[in-house]
Amino acid sequence: MRIVFAGTPDFAAIALKALLEAGHNVVGVYSQPDRPAGRGRKLMPSPVKQVALDAAIPVFQPVSLKPEEAQQELAALQPDVMIVAAYGLILPKAVLEIPTHGCLNIHASLLPRWRGAAPIQRAIAAGDAETGITIMQMDEGLDTGAMLLKVSTPINADDTGGSLHDRLADMGGEAIVDALARLAQGELTGEPQNDADANYAHKLSKEEGHIDWSRSATDIERLIRAFNPWPGTFTDLGEQRIRIHRASALEQGSGKAPGTVLSRERDSVEVACGTGSLKITSVQLPGSKAQSINDLINGGKQVLLPGQELN
Repeated sequence: MRIVFAGTPDFAAIALKALLEAGHNVVGVYSQPDRPAGRGRKLMPSPVKQVALDAAIPVFQPVSLKPEEAQQELAALQPDVMIVAAYGLILPKAVLEIPTHGCLNIHASLLPRWRGAAPIQRAIAAGDAETGITIMQMDEGLDTGAMLLKVSTPINADDTGGSLHDRLADMGGEAIVDALARLAQGELTGEPQNDADANYAHKLSKEEGHIDWSRSATDIERLIRAFNPWPGTFTDLGEQRIRIHRASALEQGSGKAPGTVLSRERDSVEVACGTGSLKITSVQLPGSKAQSINDLINGGKQVLLPGQELN
């Protein structure tokens, strides 16, 4: 089959690599326009574009797929199927109808559980026991199309947004290769989604990482894992912003006001929460790198001391 691939970040690049390694005929790759990055703010190709360039595959980077000329450019590739993974642009109805077999999306959730931009992080933050990959037949809705194939994975107690992203990216590559094999054999059939079971995974924002100590320790611990490595979680001590990289929830309460530092030992700092307390083991102070509590103490920093109040 003639395949057109559309995607932008690492998650999508891994899927594109899997397709190429499986010997599929990728005749064109779509990715978002190059963005400035790094200290020099130079224009940098997306991870997907870089994979395509390395494989000598034509790359297309329209700002939108709504103009007729962009749609004609896609149609000229004569795709049998279009594979979409974290592309970041809306596909109009006219585009969905160009490939013979339509457009298949690699979505990082067991649909319809989490639709939208950030299903990986939302699943961890919500305390879901499992998540996975859904290969979906795209329609005009937001992740509302028929489900063609699902693979699941447990969300482990130590999973972060980063670790789960990497695992699901590998699974996504394997799943789309499997789905295409079934499609070629005429064995891929769609299952409608139940809209009543759907939740919207809103796009992540940095401000969401501001810890609300009135929440339960379990909720806060999940948020810290979900937002690691991006956008990260933080708390304020006066004018000082402290980023929290690793922590675990403790069930016992203290009777102290939420946000009160209860203790500072060599291996951790304990902070009162709305329910239970949080055992913090790795933090980052302004202008420095992430460090253990032991290194914080050795550095003589007078922060996170018992009695101090975080907000």
